[in-house]
Amino acid sequence: MKKLPIGIQTFADIRTDTYCYVDKTPLIARLVEQGRFYFLSRPRRFGKSLLLDTLAQAFSGNKELFQGLYLENNWDWKVTHPVITIDFAQGILTSRQQLNTIIEDIIQQHATAAEIVLAPHDEVQLLFAQLIRELHQKTGQQVVVLVDEYDKPILDNITDRDKAAELREGLRNIYSVLKAQGAHLHFVMLTGVSKFSKVSLFSGLNNLEDITLDSRFGSLCGYTQKELETGFAEYLEGVDLRQVKKWYNGYNFLGEPVYNPFDILLYFRNREFRPYWFETGTPSFLIRMLMERKLFIPELENLTADEELLSSFDVDYIAAESLLFQTGYLTITGKEQLFDEEYVYHLGFPNHEVRKSLTGSILHWYTHELSPLKNNQVSLFKALRDNNFAGMEKIFHAFFASIPHDWYRKNELAGYEGYYCSVVYCYFAALGLDVQPEDVTNHGRIDLTVRFEKRVYIVEFKVNELTKPGCALEQIKRKKYAEKYQGQGKEIWLIGVEFSRTERNISRFGWEKA
Repeated sequence: MKKLPIGIQTFADIRTDTYCYVDKTPLIARLVEQGRFYFLSRPRRFGKSLLLDTLAQAFSGNKELFQGLYLENNWDWKVTHPVITIDFAQGILTSRQQLNTIIEDIIQQHATAAEIVLAPHDEVQLLFAQLIRELHQKTGQQVVVLVDEYDKPILDNITDRDKAAELREGLRNIYSVLKAQGAHLHFVMLTGVSKFSKVSLFSGLNNLEDITLDSRFGSLCGYTQKELETGFAEYLEGVDLRQVKKWYNGYNFLGEPVYNPFDILLYFRNREFRPYWFETGTPSFLIRMLMERKLFIPELENLTADEELLSSFDVDYIAAESLLFQTGYLTITGKEQLFDEEYVYHLGFPNHEVRKSLTGSILHWYTHELSPLKNNQVSLFKALRDNNFAGMEKIFHAFFASIPHDWYRKNELAGYEGYYCSVVYCYFAALGLDVQPEDVTNHGRIDLTVRFEKRVYIVEFKVNELTKPGCALEQIKRKKYAEKYQGQGKEIWLIGVEFSRTERNISRFGWEKA
């Protein structure tokens, strides 16, 4: 098989030294044909750097790298453009001075490569502007600017608002050059994880087209199902495609759903289902925010947001929905029109990997002890397998007892049903079970429905101090929640769980077969 063209989303088989690749160059051709100034937000490890590498090689005229690809015969190879690449992926910057030093070094490297001598400037943005003008003048062709991880200096310091704001101002000075030097620019593209508001970071850069939620380019990064099955056909023998889809597909940017390339490449290398993407990042800041804002964790299955909320992100205020979507822990599961061309988007977990891993991380956050948690999860699985309700009660009781007393001093969550429901939900979801929170019936909403093998568990939660004893199980029966699952050939079990907010633990755990 032909060796891979640089910058194409690929999988290299280290055993045979052969290569598979997915050709994204038809979309790249459309991108260049239909505009000049672009912004694209995608989660980490989604192929953004490869996309910019491909653009850089095409604009530089390296036709030999595109043999057999769409772009080979659909690109003007007679014209080349000087390319400026700025990459913030390497290292962590903690000050405006460090930022300016890095940018100045990048600018000087490009100037040296082009044999251009730049006049010294105290302001790095003036040096950047001079480089663009000099390259245009020397080559006679407008310049291409590609910025990778444009937001990383800010995100690396997001927990320190003052420091993040300082770096934001430094980046804004740099990006303002792209507007002022528009006459010298042929093509500009910025990529990153987050979408900062235009007011805060792109002030004046009103010609930057955001294609993050543009259906034309929804699969620009990532693999579609068809691309997976055709591009990796020789590696699919013995592969359960349904399981692959369940684990790794599901990211939706208003186009066809896509797989995260990082997951797929490592799965084909290792032939083992693991949370490859999730393990490359620690969502501690995200989980801390979810806890501080008392977000009902089962709601992550179905949040609602408008496009403005999904596309807004700033140092001064970060919406949970925006952060979850932009970082890839939630994706779009539906689009609903309201009125006058107004739309809302429904969000949910993209796939099994994220749902299982994030809920497991939230459980770990409660106790900060990983080993007992894993042991409890194994015990819970065995209790479910054996239909051992007393065992389930013991496991959950032990977990709530393990949450440090100091944790409750920071909040009043122990008095709310939602807190206890969130913990139990996370336990089941982290096991990878089929869990449905807020399960709608014609008589009301079931707090939690869990499907395991040939059984359905209907669970209701209550807080003692707010109700009378025994009311959790009684409500399931009174509202006839079991009717929804009758006739499906499954055993139906009713579980009423009651908590004491003074004891911060289970006070009653009742069950019976429907």
